[in-house]
Order: sequence, then structure tokens, then C-alpha cells
Amino acid sequence: MATYNKRGYKAKKEKMKDTVNDPNLEENSTTAEVFNTLDETASKTEDFVATNQKYIFIVIGVVAALVLGYLGYQKFVKIPAQAEAMNEMYHAQKQYNEAVNGTANDSLYNLVLKGSEGKYGMLDIIENYSGTEAANLANYYAGVSYLNLKDYKNAITHLDQYSGEDQMTGPMAKGAIGDAFVQLDQKEEALKYYVKAAEMRDNELTAPTNYYKAGVIALELGEASDALEYFNIIKDNYSDVNEASQVDAFIAKAKVMANK
Repeated sequence: MATYNKRGYKAKKEKMKDTVNDPNLEENSTTAEVFNTLDETASKTEDFVATNQKYIFIVIGVVAALVLGYLGYQKFVKIPAQAEAMNEMYHAQKQYNEAVNGTANDSLYNLVLKGSEGKYGMLDIIENYSGTEAANLANYYAGVSYLNLKDYKNAITHLDQYSGEDQMTGPMAKGAIGDAFVQLDQKEEALKYYVKAAEMRDNELTAPTNYYKAGVIALELGEASDALEYFNIIKDNYSDVNEASQVDAFIAKAKVMANK
């Protein structure tokens, strides 16, 4: 059926949508822009990968080879070398313990260093198993042996090469370097190493001994304030050790010197 409009009738105009202030349109536009940017970035990345694919695979291969090489070195070279070095060091280590705990003599310390009965000494371990923990430990044994042989320069060299992280040998090595510098009449250097040794580990076996030595040397150098500090640390923190029974006299002396 045909339809018509009555005279005077005006068709209702559809209300125009406000596109200018439509927040949804703005949001959609921003989202579209973000996706377009991502698409462009992805496209550039794909182009870069396609262009440099050969070099990327080379880099990946090199990294993989390095990782596998490191793991292989650890498993097939370093670990077996460490086990072998510890076995080879056993004889010299036994002689070192005898020298330290028994009647120490020069000939026994020389055997520790150079070996005997066809067995390696500590110097052989250092030379033949460089980079192992056994060689590191051998530097400690060699340094203490040289110290007892009064070869102070070699003692300092080997003890300084030792990197001990445990509670005992690390501070003992630093303290022994201090002892060697005292014998060489280099008291300033000795004081530095005594303080390093004392501060390295907070325990009653090494810290108070090295603080005590540091205090004595500081007094000899005229550094009364520093000496007073070291002796007071022993008095306040390590009251049960032997050194604590001797510090009162040193504290009184340091106070007198500091007030001059």
C-alpha cells in the first residue's frame, strides 16, 4: 500500500550524534593508535630479524657454546683437578700439621714447601694446580711456613694471595701478614693488616688477638686515640679472652698519651 505524508506533516529529523564530544570515539581512536603503533613495531622487529637472522643465530650459538664450555670445564677439568690436587697435597698438609702442633723446625717447614718422599710440596701444588681451591689453600700453608722460616717477604707474597672466607684462616692470614711486616720494621703496614684481620670476622679466636696487636703497634706509632679504641673494643666485647686481662694497663697508658 502506498503511503503518503499528510499536508503540514514534517518528518522528524533524526538527532545527530555528537561526534565531537563523544568520549567513546576518543577512546576508540586512542586504542586504534596504540594497536597501529604495536603493529608497526612488530613489523619492524620482523624485518630486523629477517635481515639479521644469520647474525642472530651466530650470537645464540656463541652464547650456547660459552655456557656449555663453562659447564664442561667445571665438570671435566676443574672438579677432577681439585680432587687430584687435594690428594697430592695430603702429604705436605700432614707435615704442616706436625710442624705447627709438634716441635717446629726449619727442616720440617722446608719439606712442607718443597715436598719429600716423591710427594708434592705446597709450592708444587700452587704451580701445577693453579686456579683450584687446593692451590689457594696451599698459598696459606706456604705463607705460614715462610713466616716460620723468617722469610718474611715470601710469607707476605703467599699469604696475600690466599683468599680465605672461613672464620679462621682468613683473619689468621691477614694477621700473619701483619706479623711479617712487624719483623720487617714496617709498622704502619703491620697496623693496617692487624685491623683488617680484626674486623674481618667477629669471633673470640682471632678478633681480640688482632685488636690487641693493633693497639700495641698503634701505641708504638704514637697513635694513642686509635690504640685506645682497639683496647676498649677488647674490654667491651671480648671480656672473657686472655687479652682482656691485660688491656686495662694499656688503656691507662693510651689515655695518658692521648691527653698530652
